[in-house]
Amino acid sequence: MAGNSQRKGAIVKPGKKKGATVGSGGQRRRGLEGKGPTPKAKDRPYHKAHKAAELAGRSEAKRAGRPRKRSSSDAEWIIGRNPVVEALREGVPVNAVYVAEGAERDGRLREAFQLASEHGIGLLEVTKTELDRVTGFNGHQGLAARIPAYEYAHPDDLLDRADEAGEPPLIIVVDHITDPRNLGAIVRSAAAFGAHGVVIPTNRSVGMTAAAWKTSAGAAARIPIAQTVNLTRQLKAYQDAGCMVVGLDMESDVSLPDFELGDGPLVVVVGAEGAGLGRLVGETCDQIVSIPMVNAVESLNASVAASVVLYAVAQARA
Repeated sequence: MAGNSQRKGAIVKPGKKKGATVGSGGQRRRGLEGKGPTPKAKDRPYHKAHKAAELAGRSEAKRAGRPRKRSSSDAEWIIGRNPVVEALREGVPVNAVYVAEGAERDGRLREAFQLASEHGIGLLEVTKTELDRVTGFNGHQGLAARIPAYEYAHPDDLLDRADEAGEPPLIIVVDHITDPRNLGAIVRSAAAFGAHGVVIPTNRSVGMTAAAWKTSAGAAARIPIAQTVNLTRQLKAYQDAGCMVVGLDMESDVSLPDFELGDGPLVVVVGAEGAGLGRLVGETCDQIVSIPMVNAVESLNASVAASVVLYAVAQARA
């Protein structure tokens, strides 16, 4: 009934009226106003151009504050009584020495205990089953040592090391070396003859494994070993830095006695025994040098060849 204020819904309450309210036109106008120019693609957080620019910025920052070391994937084990004792004698960094319960206490085991105590290395006694499990091998003779993951230097660190010493750089680069004993022996010779470091490729080459550590006789703790993803690119970077890059190959017409570059900035590239240098690596070298031999020997072991050349360079620099 019209005018009946008692009827439900008859009273119109403020703010409940249908339609536009007073002043709504301004709100609508503001809603229709533009929000300014559209941001560039690289400024939109979810656009692929923004992500690409962000990635490029991180890469640039990484190059500016280059991380100087990169660790290998995991810690490793040295197993067996003689290898563990030799590693402790040579100062190979060891996290802990593990001995199996009930293992025979012979002279080597007692020496391992003494060396571990002298170097402040933890000694842990575990069951033989547990030692089998953690080392993945049951021929450990009741003794094993856990060594930390190796921290690789950046290839440019080797140039910095030479500069700090006030010496022309001498860098050894290995190509396709897959035997850890060969790598360890090369590292040992590099340290003995005054090289500023060794460079190994990340792929298709052995890293600083427990066997390489052991063969280096502790030299790996005294000389930096660097890793590079692209060996050819790194050689070119050394050339841009003023180094001569010399590769070793049996087929070269230039023999070591005629080599006259030993007293300058030098990078020596050693290839694998038999396979030799990779094609691109060989083409990148400024010169290929051979080691003259009296008898018809097919080739020298890679570590022996590196030692001969390093000795010749050391003599030239002396």
